[in-house]
Amino acid sequence: MADEQPLSFIQSAPELGNEYRDDWLLNAWLETVLPEALLDEQRATFDELGRRSGGEWYRLQQADRVNEPRLTQWTPWGERIDAIELTPLWRQAKHWAAEYGLVATGYEDALGEHARTVQFARAWLFIPSTDFYGCPLAMTDGAARILSDAGNRELAERALPHVLARDGERFWTSGQWMTETMGGSDVSGTETVAEQDGEGRWRLTGRKWFTSAATSEMALTLARPQGNPPGSRGLALFYVEPHDADGRLQNIEILRLKDKLGTRKLPTAELWLNGTPATPVAGLERGVAAIAPMLNLTRTWNAVTACTLMRRGIALATSYARKRRAFGKRLIDQPLHRQTLAAMEADYAAAACATLAMVAEMGRVEHDHGEASPALLRLLTPMVKLGTGRDAVACASETLECFGGAGYVEDTGLPQLLRDVQVLSIWEGTTNVLALDLLRALAAAGIEPWLNTMRKRVDTLDDERTRELHRIASDALEKVPGWLDHRPEVLEANARSIAMNLYRITALVELSGLARRSLDSDLQKPLVAALHFARNRFALAPADTHGTGWALTGE
Repeated sequence: MADEQPLSFIQSAPELGNEYRDDWLLNAWLETVLPEALLDEQRATFDELGRRSGGEWYRLQQADRVNEPRLTQWTPWGERIDAIELTPLWRQAKHWAAEYGLVATGYEDALGEHARTVQFARAWLFIPSTDFYGCPLAMTDGAARILSDAGNRELAERALPHVLARDGERFWTSGQWMTETMGGSDVSGTETVAEQDGEGRWRLTGRKWFTSAATSEMALTLARPQGNPPGSRGLALFYVEPHDADGRLQNIEILRLKDKLGTRKLPTAELWLNGTPATPVAGLERGVAAIAPMLNLTRTWNAVTACTLMRRGIALATSYARKRRAFGKRLIDQPLHRQTLAAMEADYAAAACATLAMVAEMGRVEHDHGEASPALLRLLTPMVKLGTGRDAVACASETLECFGGAGYVEDTGLPQLLRDVQVLSIWEGTTNVLALDLLRALAAAGIEPWLNTMRKRVDTLDDERTRELHRIASDALEKVPGWLDHRPEVLEANARSIAMNLYRITALVELSGLARRSLDSDLQKPLVAALHFARNRFALAPADTHGTGWALTGE
């Protein structure tokens, strides 16, 4: 056998550094919105999270790449156990999440209106290296909000010490069991039935088709109490602890783990509830309204996840561009490739600013800040979740292309990025569902809470260097009232365009605001990104060919 010839060239892999120090956008935002003393207090934690995210966690993520959760339904001797074994990364991620207070920080009264900004800044650094462990954290955050506000003292005292724990051994995550075989977003057809047994205990029977984080210690779920009317009004919200004190499932069968396109570390299961004990959270009707605070929070986590995965793709692509040589030069020195990376970074910066502004508004609303607007937050949540979900898919696709053929090879870990981000435009509402939800919010509150806020922020662009941004944003805002002056069926048919345009304008205004604030410290990157975003997403938009006025972004 002939001796193997050594390779003449071996390409260096992309590397990550400190993901906090290297993310200029996150740094700039925190420096301009957090009080200086609070940022100084939090900086060491952010720095540690950034170091671990780009270091040991990323290395463990790569080593854990081929592992997936496993379902064992039977023991060798015929006992039904339905046990799910998590991957090594996921088993450790729970302890890290508790250690850094990724849920608890959002409820830390001492942080006041900034609690959500600090919480999600930590999550920003944690999420990309932990293979969607942010999903159970999102649902746990939502459960904490519901149980804090529902007025059910017994349940709050039972669960809140666990979901807000900072010790991994005491920390619980929560599931969210809504989706059934009749369909996902239309929960009015929920078939799970709630009945009281002879001792007055509620028990649930039905099939939950898509339950993420199936290993969680608790769950909130919808069911229809026996005798209630059909439709969403007849549903109630129930609290479930899937396991008894001995760790055995309580009248629950795990039918299968879902064979998904992406997010494969996340154990998503199909469950059969067969008399599962449960407790009503807040009455026996209007369960969809009762679970709405959870949906608002999970949609916020979805947007944050979208931004962080955009950032991860850009970090890897930029590292590779500094190493890879083609046609006599590094990729980073090729004008077209550099422009591609700049466009990705501008889209990330815009998405991040829209998302972080939404997070800040949530913090103000929850702490009853004088200028807070629940109506504004209600408008922002679906539009920002919708827009960031779609932008993340586009950015991940571009990331793979930046690597050429290597981006298509599984053991680089890059294809997983694209598969994973695809869930972000599906989970917690598809683009169409969220666009229609935004129309409902507009019908209830009008466009004024959003429009007035955007105009006030545009008015702050009073520097010569931000004059172009002021003009583009002002021109876009003036078109908005005309978009909504149409018959309901026309609005519904064009709901996607309306939602995407409102998202793009929000992103432009918030990024421009950051650019203006950053000029005071001579930081130029936000201004460069804002101008790039404005010129590419607005000035070069397609013409309006339908006579409706929606001509900013196209779709």
